[in-house]
Amino acid sequence: MPKQEVSLSINGEQRMVVIRFADTLLEVLRGKLGLTGAKPGCNNGDCGACTVLIDTCPYKACIMLAVETVGHEITTVEGLHSTPIQQAFADCYAFQCGYCTPGFIMNAHALLQQHRVIDEYTIREWLESNICRCTSYEEIGEAVRTAARLRDARTAPSLDTSVDTQQRRDL
Repeated sequence: MPKQEVSLSINGEQRMVVIRFADTLLEVLRGKLGLTGAKPGCNNGDCGACTVLIDTCPYKACIMLAVETVGHEITTVEGLHSTPIQQAFADCYAFQCGYCTPGFIMNAHALLQQHRVIDEYTIREWLESNICRCTSYEEIGEAVRTAARLRDARTAPSLDTSVDTQQRRDL
């Protein structure tokens, strides 16, 4: 099968990689680029362990061809840095073995980016595409709610009630 060198935008960097047109994004990320956060679980799009973001939307890397992502921004769990959802997963013990965690984090991160107001229905709807066999989904849902509160606290306008230094001198 013919191969071609392509440029993929991954986690804010342009990466050159030689791919076959039949290579899945998951194969390329893990096998050719060393980005192992996305996990092979089912390899047919059912479990969500391989979830990555393409232009801020969650996709399952096991059923997407790498060539389809040329010209798009790919974000993997390795590309997230100090996000509220990562902290919330740790604080809420929303993992056990950790295999599915990167996929849940990517899906939840996209949810938090795309929705300012998040209710229980929205959380369940967004997370239903990911499967965890070890932990309760309650902790994962709590992590999403906690991350939303952290996000909102970071973006809330601060109320400056202090008096300007010059105004104090004039008093």
